[in-house]
Amino acid sequence: MSDLRLSARALARRWWPVAVAVPLGALAGAGYAAVVSPSYAADSYVVVVPERGGDGAAAVNFAQAYGRLAGQPQVLAGAVAETGHTVAALGGLVSGTTSPDAPVIDITGTGPRPQDAVRAADAVARSLITFANTSSKETGVRLVPLAAAAEPEKPSTPSAQLDTAVGGAAGLLVGALVMMTRRRAGAAPAEEGTAPVPPRPRGATAGDRDTEDAGSAGRPAGSVGSPR
Repeated sequence: MSDLRLSARALARRWWPVAVAVPLGALAGAGYAAVVSPSYAADSYVVVVPERGGDGAAAVNFAQAYGRLAGQPQVLAGAVAETGHTVAALGGLVSGTTSPDAPVIDITGTGPRPQDAVRAADAVARSLITFANTSSKETGVRLVPLAAAAEPEKPSTPSAQLDTAVGGAAGLLVGALVMMTRRRAGAAPAEEGTAPVPPRPRGATAGDRDTEDAGSAGRPAGSVGSPR
């Protein structure tokens, strides 16, 4: 039992930074999730279709291009009046993503309320359709709405489980760094220690000491100098 107690105490002395930092980090993550304002996300879908005789591969390529334009000022300007945001503010609330093998554009809108996220996504989707279809004769493709955004049932951020896990992982990292620092600090004196140097007699020089050391090395063990 005494050996178990000693082992437990040794482990506690070694691992206490991790044991303390992980719960504190998880608690901090949970607290952040509890106090931060929620944000909702909604997705509106637009599909690129070829004109008569058009190429399906060209539609995919144009979907990639128009997906990158979804957050640009020339597209956002058409959605400003409907959303009530400035172009700069709306640019931080929407984003466009595409698939490498399908001519579909996913426009994601975010906001503090579900209806705000839906409004932003749908407004930018309609503005993108209008912007793209003005050049449909030149491009050979046109954009049509595929699916309007639906109100999300729960916020996308924060996530209590995710934030708690991230906080615990951060605590684990901090605790491990503290352990490494303490271990290096404890090992430094042992590594830097050297054998003590005997004091040099007063008035002796380095040459005298070298001569004495050489004589001691050549003298047989146990021999005693003869008296004068």
